[in-house]
Amino acid sequence: MGTETVSGIAHDRVDRWLEEHVDDLAPPFRYELIAGGRSNLTFDVVDGNGRRVVLRRPPLGEVLQSAHDMGREHRIIAALAPTAVPVPAALGFCGDPDVTGAPFYVMERVDGLVLRAAEDVPPAFGERARRHLAASIVGVLADLALLDPDDVGLGELGRREGYVERQLRRWHAQFQKSRTRDIPVIDEVHRRLASHVPDQQRVSIVHGDFRIENTILGADGTVRAVLDWELCTLGDPLADLGWLAAYWVEPGDAAPHMPLRQPTVLPGFGTRDELVARYVEHTGLDASALDFYVALALWKLACIAEGVHARYRAGVMGHDDAAATERFGDQVLALARAALERCEGLR
Repeated sequence: MGTETVSGIAHDRVDRWLEEHVDDLAPPFRYELIAGGRSNLTFDVVDGNGRRVVLRRPPLGEVLQSAHDMGREHRIIAALAPTAVPVPAALGFCGDPDVTGAPFYVMERVDGLVLRAAEDVPPAFGERARRHLAASIVGVLADLALLDPDDVGLGELGRREGYVERQLRRWHAQFQKSRTRDIPVIDEVHRRLASHVPDQQRVSIVHGDFRIENTILGADGTVRAVLDWELCTLGDPLADLGWLAAYWVEPGDAAPHMPLRQPTVLPGFGTRDELVARYVEHTGLDASALDFYVALALWKLACIAEGVHARYRAGVMGHDDAAATERFGDQVLALARAALERCEGLR
């Protein structure tokens, strides 16, 4: 009898694997896709006793394994578990693609709020909780920056030096491969960034996509878990601060480069300057070159968005959506122009 596979889960084989490899899980299991699309697929798994865990696997189809390395992501959260950086507990890793078509791992489910946009902020999450969130998320990012990778067993996670230079090479090459039109501003920002790379002050574990959306929050604003470690490597901790600051849109800011209205446009979250000052106080790092790292973040987002735009234009996103194609195309230009504006003050 064949195995039924729904949304990337081969039920009978995954059922057996969970029962045999994850403590205190009992069949039958129910699976619900809670996040998917262009990134890794995330499933809510409920066992026969009502216990809930989370399963992560790569997207369906042909993927670049280095970009969706489940063993690496599992290793990172397992290594960070005893540290001050809050992560879900790692419960098990399956490296056998015969189980469900790709490696996957299982982690603890952490309950709480996920704020992707201002509209996701509930009325009960008032200004006191927002202020606490600002302090909590900076504290977590500072704790991550100050961790010694060797002390937590992640010293071989990646190359230690030249993080920014590698990012500039990698994403410019990706842009060149996916571009469907001339966008001189992307090349100009790349030129300016490449000629103004700050000295890397320390070697840290870099999350790679650190923002409010990738955290789970308690009702009081405390960061209960940091998610989505698929881009994590070793490198320059200021890159994470620049990424967070790029998404920290203040009330009254014009932000046509952001696809969603960010939670931080609401009163109480505080300013980017306050965010940065708190980070500097915690870490002792020099953030005077922050404009560079914000520009780098916006430029990378533009390169990523152009790749999505190219896939829409090629008709490989599963549907023919002219409005989405135009929207992504406009966002690329808005992001690149925002990055160029940040470059104006580089010395």
